[in-house]
Amino acid sequence: MPVPWFLLSLALGRSPVVLSLERLVGPQDATHCSPGLSCRLWDSDILCLPGDIVPAPGPVLAPTHLQTELVLRCQKETDCDLCLRVAVHLAVHGHWEEPEDEEKFGGAADSGVEEPRNASLQAQVVLSFQAYPTARCVLLEVQVPAALVQFGQSVPSSPLSSQGSVVYDCFEAALGSEVRIWSYTQPRYEKELNHTQQLPDCRGLEVWNSIPSCWALPWLNVSADGDNVHLVLNVSEEQHFGLSLYWNQVQGPPKPRWHKNLTGPQIITLNHTDLVPCLCIQVWPLEPDSVRTNICPFREDPRAHQNLWQAARLQLLTLQSWLLDAPCSLPAEAALCWRAPGGDPCQPLVPPLSWENVTVDKVLEFPLLKGHPNLCVQVNSSEKLQLQECLWADSLGPLKDDVLLLETRGPQDNRSLCALEPSGCTSLPSKASTRAARLGEYLLQDLQSGQCLQLWDDDLGALWACPMDKYIHKRWALVWLACLLFAAALSLILLLKKDHAKAAARGRAALLLYSADDSGFERLVGALASALCQLPLRVAVDLWSRRELSAQGPVAWFHAQRRQTLQEGGVVVLLFSPGAVALCSEWLQDGVSGPGAHGPHDAFRASLSCVLPDFLQGRAPGSYVGACFDRLLHPDAVPALFRTVPVFTLPSQLPDFLGALQQPRAPRSGRLQERAEQVSRALQPALDSYFHPPGTPAPGRGVGPGAGPGAGDGT
Repeated sequence: MPVPWFLLSLALGRSPVVLSLERLVGPQDATHCSPGLSCRLWDSDILCLPGDIVPAPGPVLAPTHLQTELVLRCQKETDCDLCLRVAVHLAVHGHWEEPEDEEKFGGAADSGVEEPRNASLQAQVVLSFQAYPTARCVLLEVQVPAALVQFGQSVPSSPLSSQGSVVYDCFEAALGSEVRIWSYTQPRYEKELNHTQQLPDCRGLEVWNSIPSCWALPWLNVSADGDNVHLVLNVSEEQHFGLSLYWNQVQGPPKPRWHKNLTGPQIITLNHTDLVPCLCIQVWPLEPDSVRTNICPFREDPRAHQNLWQAARLQLLTLQSWLLDAPCSLPAEAALCWRAPGGDPCQPLVPPLSWENVTVDKVLEFPLLKGHPNLCVQVNSSEKLQLQECLWADSLGPLKDDVLLLETRGPQDNRSLCALEPSGCTSLPSKASTRAARLGEYLLQDLQSGQCLQLWDDDLGALWACPMDKYIHKRWALVWLACLLFAAALSLILLLKKDHAKAAARGRAALLLYSADDSGFERLVGALASALCQLPLRVAVDLWSRRELSAQGPVAWFHAQRRQTLQEGGVVVLLFSPGAVALCSEWLQDGVSGPGAHGPHDAFRASLSCVLPDFLQGRAPGSYVGACFDRLLHPDAVPALFRTVPVFTLPSQLPDFLGALQQPRAPRSGRLQERAEQVSRALQPALDSYFHPPGTPAPGRGVGPGAGPGAGDGT
């Protein structure tokens, strides 16, 4: 006695509509057409080759509409397969050209030759069917008698009223599969028609007991237990079946997450953090030609949608291109916004820019001329802000105290300017009491003299970033005077304290040296430098000084930075990577590097000429520390000479690393652990992007029991 297939609980949505299907007897395909038409099915399938569109020689029959119907093809009462009946509706397209004179037709034609316009219309209609792993093409010959087509009048180029339809029985398809059907003529005179349809599984069929593949499918119950979800499979101890979890994709193939072959009753536990809307379950008995049935029970689950946005990441690819990385497709739109220092909300730049629709894992572009650390990307869904990241901050440094000017261009070369502030966009010049209004005259002068950075430009307007810090003393002289008096008094007090307290008050200087192995590692270094800037540290790194580096040269730039850092009691951080270790080993062996082997910005190679003497002469302890990233380099790989100073692995040893960056005799701060967590949070997105590029699963996204290496192997 066959058992019911599926029992679904946990309010996972409405039950599927149950269908009652017509039965066809016999294994042979067939075709029939509407009255007045004649049709014939070719004996065998043909190659699916649509070819190019060619001009019609006159009136032709062409498909105008596809219609499908589910039926059962049965060998006997309880031995049926699901089949798809396809009806192709046809119409006449085109018209005969009227001859200018009878000589065009060779004078008096032979009375035995029938004029083309008095002949019947014939068409070869192709039906192309695809349902993984099946693909078929069949050819239908259709003929319309001349009496049914009015050739005496000029037929318009748009279709006439329908000439009828031809029906094909039928394409066999698997339960629960997605089928795609195309229809066109040979030769092809029009664009092909297409139709996509999701077929029901055993749950949606009233006649499931007539389909043998539905009989042995297990019962599946999905239930909740606190933060966990249980997949309970109630089957006999002898029954073998397969269970697979996957991410269903709107575009592209599904992404497998977990698969196992199981026996007997099972309870599979999923953590609530593993749930996303596109997480689907596929189950099938381990028998020949068994049906694989799929359900996606979490499409409307609020927790799943929340997890999806928590897993989503924005990734900057180039200056203008970026993408949204997420497990599932989601409806979203993105726009640029401007974030000023001080914690004010990021202000969308719409207008003059516009919201752009976002497709997951598809490269998108903003029409920027230059990047800026204050530019951020906002992603909205259902008019709610879901994601915001300042993609350019890692490579260009922390937020700057710049003002964004919006230029609007009108007809006859009219233009207006306003400065974006938390209260709105302040017109320039203006008598308002805002900061930008008070400095409006100086901002306009900077714009005219070319001191502002142009970020965007088109026919309607432009965006400019203008620095503000140099104007503060011009408008606030009294405030500066008070600050200078206070600074003088403070200096007298600081003279009575130890040197390390003075350095701690203003933040210790840190020079970050690294080998530019690749662009991904440079972004990782930029993220670390930006995170350290949030602490009482003054960080110098060549990423943020490319103009000075190009003007002075790597050797001169590094010598100047190293001398200034050590004179101020700062620390030099050697960030080791495989490329850095190779360069150090080369110097230790040969004492010099090969000419032309490095780029114009490789300050690490240039720094070795004076770093090595500090280590060889014992001056490095207290002034140098080493670091490397977990999973990228083991500390033992660092040459022994450089291990005379502490070498830390990041982020696992962040508290000790930050402690080493403090003044040598500074007391250990009680907030050191809190600062380490702050740096780790800022660094984690860059680590995820470096070790898990777009398109590869990230750690923590595995689902199902035993997620990790080897978890997807069937037993």
